[in-house]
Amino acid sequence: MTISPSITGRNALVFLAVIAGAASLYWMRGILTPLALAVFLAMMIDSFARVLTERVPAYPRNLALPTALILSILLFGLAVWVVTANGAGFVLQMREYAPRLNGVIAKLASLVGIKVAPTIGELVNQINPSKYAGAAAQSLQNFASSAILVLIYLGFIIASRRGFGRKIVALYPHHAERDGAMQLFQRIRNGVEQYLWIQTVTGLMIAAASWAVMMLIGLDNALFWAFLIFIAAYIPILGGAVGCILPPIFALVQFPDTFLPALLLFGALELIFFIVGNVIYPRMQGESLNMDPTVVLLSLAVWGALWGVTGMFLSTPLTVAAMLILAQFEGTRWIAILLSEDGDPSGDSLDSPRAGSPKKPGQA
Repeated sequence: MTISPSITGRNALVFLAVIAGAASLYWMRGILTPLALAVFLAMMIDSFARVLTERVPAYPRNLALPTALILSILLFGLAVWVVTANGAGFVLQMREYAPRLNGVIAKLASLVGIKVAPTIGELVNQINPSKYAGAAAQSLQNFASSAILVLIYLGFIIASRRGFGRKIVALYPHHAERDGAMQLFQRIRNGVEQYLWIQTVTGLMIAAASWAVMMLIGLDNALFWAFLIFIAAYIPILGGAVGCILPPIFALVQFPDTFLPALLLFGALELIFFIVGNVIYPRMQGESLNMDPTVVLLSLAVWGALWGVTGMFLSTPLTVAAMLILAQFEGTRWIAILLSEDGDPSGDSLDSPRAGSPKKPGQA
C-alpha cells in the first residue's frame, strides 16, 4: 500500500495548522475567553427567547428577546445572591471549624500510624498562604475585568444579531452555498442548545436531590453546596468528582465525633450521580451529540489547558462545533471522524431544533 505524497503533505499541513491554532488560542486567551462566554450566553438567551415563542404562541415575538434577557439577568442575580448570602456564613463557620478540623486530622493521623498529628495552624504555616495572596488578588481582579468584558461583548452581540442574515447573504450569494452555511450554523446552535438543556436539567436534578440529602443529614450551608454542585455539573467528569468529595469532607469537619454522616452523605451523593449519569443522562442525550467519551475527556483536558476553568465549562460545546466544522472539508474530515462516536460526524441528528428529545411512538 502506497501513500500519495499529496495526502501526506495535506495531513502534515493540517497537523501544523492545528498546533498553530492551539498556540494562537492560548496566546489570545485573554481576549477570546470573554468573547466565547459572551457568544455562549447570547446563544442561551436566543434559545430562551425561541422556546418562549414556541411554548407560548400568543406571546409577542418582539418582546421575546427582551423578556429572555431580563429573566437571564434575574437568574444571574439570584445566583450571585445565593453565593454572597451563603458564602459569608460559610467563611465565618470555617473559623469555628478549626478546633474540629484539628480533631479530624488527629483521627486520620492515628489511622495511618502518625503519633504526633499536625494542627491546622501548622499545616497553614507550611503552606504559606501569603505566597499565594498576590496571585489570588490578581485572579479576582482578572475575573472582575473579564465579567465586564463579557457583558460588553454580550451587549454588542445582541445588538448586531439583526444584521446576521444580511451578512450571510453577502458572504454566500449563491443559494446552495448559503443553505449549506445556514444548515451548519443551525446544527452548531442545536448542538450547543442540546448540551445546555441536558446539563441544566440533569444538574438541577442532582442539585435538588443532593440538597435534600444534605438537609436530612444536617450539613451546614446545604443550599450553598447544592448551588456549587449545580455549577460543577457543567464541567464534564470533574464536576461529578468535586460534587461527591467536597461535601463529605466538610461533613467530617462538622461532625468530628463520628464518620457516619460523612459516609452516608458520600454514599448518597455517589448513588445520585450514578443514577443521573448512567440512567437519565444517556436517555436524554441519545445519539445527538455523537461524541466519543474519550474525546469528551480529552477535550476537557485540552480546553482546560488552553483557557483554564472557562475552557472546561465550554469544552464540550466547542468540541461539537469544531467537529461539525471540520466535517465540512475533505482535508479535515478524518479529524471529525475520529472525534465522532459512530464515525459519521455530519451532524444529521442535529437538524431538528429539539435534537435528542424523546421521540414519539412511530416517529422516525
